[in-house]
Amino acid sequence: MLVAAALNKPVGPVRTRTGPSSQPDRNFFTISLRKTVGVRFGTRFPSRFGNLTVSAEKKQLSELRTQKSDSEIFSVGKHDGEDSESEVGWLPSFPHVLVASMSNFLFGYHIGVMNGPIVSVARELGFEGNSILEGLVVSIFIAGAFLGSVCSGSIVDKLGCRRTFQIVTIPLIIGALISAQAHSLDEVLWGRFLVGLGIGVNTVLVPIYISEVAPTKYRGSLGSVCQVGTCLGIISSLFLGLPSEHDPHWWRTLLYFASIPGFVLVLGMQFAVDSPRWLCKVGRKDDAKTVIRNLWGESEVERAINDFEAVIKDDDLNSNWLELLEEPHSRVAVIGASLFVLQQFAGINGVLYFSSLTFQDVGISSSAIASLLVGITNFTGSILVSYLVDKQGRQKLLIGSYGGMAVSMFLVAAAITLPVEEQLGHNLSILGTLLYIFSFALGAGPVTGLIIPELSSNRTRGKVMGFSFSVHWVCNFLVGLFFLDLVEKFGVAPVYATFGGVSLLAAIFASYFIVETKGRSLEEIEMSLNPNFVARDK
Repeated sequence: MLVAAALNKPVGPVRTRTGPSSQPDRNFFTISLRKTVGVRFGTRFPSRFGNLTVSAEKKQLSELRTQKSDSEIFSVGKHDGEDSESEVGWLPSFPHVLVASMSNFLFGYHIGVMNGPIVSVARELGFEGNSILEGLVVSIFIAGAFLGSVCSGSIVDKLGCRRTFQIVTIPLIIGALISAQAHSLDEVLWGRFLVGLGIGVNTVLVPIYISEVAPTKYRGSLGSVCQVGTCLGIISSLFLGLPSEHDPHWWRTLLYFASIPGFVLVLGMQFAVDSPRWLCKVGRKDDAKTVIRNLWGESEVERAINDFEAVIKDDDLNSNWLELLEEPHSRVAVIGASLFVLQQFAGINGVLYFSSLTFQDVGISSSAIASLLVGITNFTGSILVSYLVDKQGRQKLLIGSYGGMAVSMFLVAAAITLPVEEQLGHNLSILGTLLYIFSFALGAGPVTGLIIPELSSNRTRGKVMGFSFSVHWVCNFLVGLFFLDLVEKFGVAPVYATFGGVSLLAAIFASYFIVETKGRSLEEIEMSLNPNFVARDK
């Protein structure tokens, strides 16, 4: 994987955990490495995020330094004049990230699993030709996902990510099995709803979990692994779904397959670690130190604990939804929701839906093959972004991604509208579609889910993510509901041009309202976004 390219120095053994622990099985994923020389990061927040200025941040840091000892100073690297600090790299965290990303594999699999076989399902269960019921089988998944997103914040605050993963994956497994054995429409609907419920919670959990267990330097690269998991899930469902074109009962086998990754996720999370930030928040400081020692290295333990305690208050365990109406949480919630509104209305689901028809114009009649080409393009972009995100930064990738999406949509609209030779027009449409998917995978897709938990405070991260993803599912539903009607009424070119316009708006939004977070710990970001931090700390 290109993630590995981020590791550019030789490494040596991580100090093993010593002393008793309440979680002995967490050593399952401990990996020995050699240490690398740490890097001091100088990334700065732009001054255009309301009142959040670099000077205010420096003032807060300066005041903290006068209040705390040298070992408690809030920073990413060593202070000037000191030796560079050691780190262990991304590899110790990677197995835990990989297990969590199994949720995204499930998400991608369930996105694709009903696209082809829905006709066979409708024929066998007696609602063939009823477009409303066929649409309901697909969209009931979104209703479950919306409810799961709403509930996710409260659940993860109480139970932590690891245990929540295990609990909410149970509906995923049960829902897949109910759907696979269904002999009526009601059974399929209940199965799909349960799957959506689990997916709704898990899509919120994965970015939170990865952002909290990944080392600061590699948080972006590891965070993009979940997008790779989604792509692999879609590709797997499309590949496994090929026999459904000849076997009308194959859809049941596909849904049985869907339960297997769920069992892997439940079992894998038994050996994964809890977020050290959550452990510290609930008073399990020794366990938090053990996790930090194993994943980030011995040298990070004391500093990380001091940073956690600097932003954690006694009542942090139970935040409430009304806090999202208060600054600075309201600002982050609005930005998170806006990013998902722009992402969805930039047309990703409409383009994916219409891509099979676009490929038919150039002689690719199989919708499965067309979808597979789109999936491979998406996967390629996702691999590339895992290399770029911690080098170029989140804001640049978002701006570039939406800019590329805008150009792509305008290209397709021009190919349809302008008087060009027919074959050339079809080829330009294919080029524009694939370029759009590739551009989406370079930023709008993975970075949106990555940056929201980074901007959120430790106290409200679960609630902000739950709210943002709830907005995502509502917009996802609306685009799916009205896309074909808009195409029939106005034509493909005007609709695609509108998608291009929204993409341009998203690029402008990212340039003015998104602050750069690469190279900063979550606690440093939280402090810089909250001008009242020092006053509260006193």
